[in-house]
Amino acid sequence: MSSRVFQSVIVQMKEATDRYVGVADEQGFVIASSELSMIGSHLDDLQDIPTDSAEQIFTSSVRTYKILGATGLRYEHAVFVAGNDEVARSVCILAAIAMNEARTNYEEKHNKATFVKNIISDNILPGDVYVRAKELHFVTDVPRAVFLVRQLEHSDVAAIEVIQSLFPDRQRDFVLSVSETDIVVIKEMTYEESPESTKIIAQRIENAMRTELQTKIVVGIGSTAYHLRELADRYKEAQVAIDVGKVFETEKAIISYENLGIGRIIYQLPVTLCEMFLSEVFKKSPIEALDADTLETINKFFENNLNVSETSRKLYVHRNTLVYRLEKIKKITGLDLREFDHAIIFKVAMMVKKYLDSQSVSRF
Repeated sequence: MSSRVFQSVIVQMKEATDRYVGVADEQGFVIASSELSMIGSHLDDLQDIPTDSAEQIFTSSVRTYKILGATGLRYEHAVFVAGNDEVARSVCILAAIAMNEARTNYEEKHNKATFVKNIISDNILPGDVYVRAKELHFVTDVPRAVFLVRQLEHSDVAAIEVIQSLFPDRQRDFVLSVSETDIVVIKEMTYEESPESTKIIAQRIENAMRTELQTKIVVGIGSTAYHLRELADRYKEAQVAIDVGKVFETEKAIISYENLGIGRIIYQLPVTLCEMFLSEVFKKSPIEALDADTLETINKFFENNLNVSETSRKLYVHRNTLVYRLEKIKKITGLDLREFDHAIIFKVAMMVKKYLDSQSVSRF
C-alpha cells in the first residue's frame, strides 16, 4: 500500500524540485523515490539517526530526513531529500506533509471501505453504525445507490479495476469485491437525481465490462438508501433483483428491484402454494397441453395489450385466425384471454410456471 501511495506523491513533486526525494521503511530500505534506481537499496546513514526528538528532522552528510509515524524509538517511514542545506530541509518538510496527508487519506479510505463492506454484510451492529461513522467523518444521511455487478460466464480479476475507473471519487463512492463473481458499487447521489439516473450508471458499468473485458454481466439495482443503516437492505434488494431477473427477465442485463413487479411476489411464495395455484387455474387441462405456437400467440397477445388487430398484424395472420386460436385456448384452459380478469390470471399462471421450472432446475 504505502509504496504506491508515496510514489504517486513523489511523481507529482518531481517537477517542483531538482533534488531527489524518497521514502524509506523502518529497516532503511528505499520503497519509493524520484530516482527509480534507488528503490530497493539500503540507506546506511539512516540507521544512526535518533527518533525521540519532537522535531524528528535530521541530516547526514548527504541527505536530510524527516520521520513519519514515530513511536518511542521506532518509526514507520522516513522521508529523505538529497542534500543537507536549508533548501533540502524545506523540501523535506513539505514532502513529509504531503506524504502524511496521502497516507492518512488512504487509510481513511481503506477504513471507510471496510466499514461499508461490514454494513452490507451485516457484520456490524445497527447501534454501532452511527458511532463508527462519526469516527470516520462519514456522512450518514445522503442518498446512495446500490449496484450489484455479477459476472456470468467467467470472472475476471481486472473487473474491479475497470469498475473503479468509472468512480474516481474514492471518498464518496465505493467499489467492493464481495465474492469471486460479485462486485458491489455504492454511489453517492443527489436528492435531485431520478431513478433513471441509476439505470444510466448501471448501463455505463455494463458497457465498460463488455467493451474492455468482453465479459457478460448482470447488474442488480436496489432502492436508494437515504441512511447508512439502509445499505444492507438495499444490497439485499439488488441480490433479489438479480435472482428474480434470472427467472423472469432473462434477456435483461440491468434489473431494478423497484421494477420487478409481480415477479418479486411470486419469487417469495412457497413452491407448494404455487403448485396448488396452477392446479386450480388449469382444472380442465394442464398448461403443458399448450404447444409452442399457442404459447407464442399468447405472449404476443399480452405484449400487444390484448389488442386482437395489433396482435394478428404482428403474427402475420388474419384477424379471424387469431380469434380462432383464442377460442381454442379458451376451450383447453377455460380462460378467455380477451377478458381482462382471465388474462391477468393466465399471465400470473405463466409466471408461476416459469418460477417452478427454475426451481426444479436449481434442485438438480
